[in-house]
Amino acid sequence: MLALTRKKGESLVINNNVEITVLDIRGDQVKIGISAPKDVPIYRKEVYLQIQKENEAALNVDNVAAINNLLK
Repeated sequence: MLALTRKKGESLVINNNVEITVLDIRGDQVKIGISAPKDVPIYRKEVYLQIQKENEAALNVDNVAAINNLLK
């Protein structure tokens, strides 16, 4: 993991097309802005993990259904 120090108003760039800017700092909260192409999905980590979990569950259900169809 790369750890960087940024002040309010400062940015960092990822992969030449994603810019993350520190918008505000209040106590233990940091507000960031993300500028990225529309085809780059951006999720909070807890949302991303839930999507991954649901996708894996859907794959497992589809595999069971496909196996059952083959056995019929």
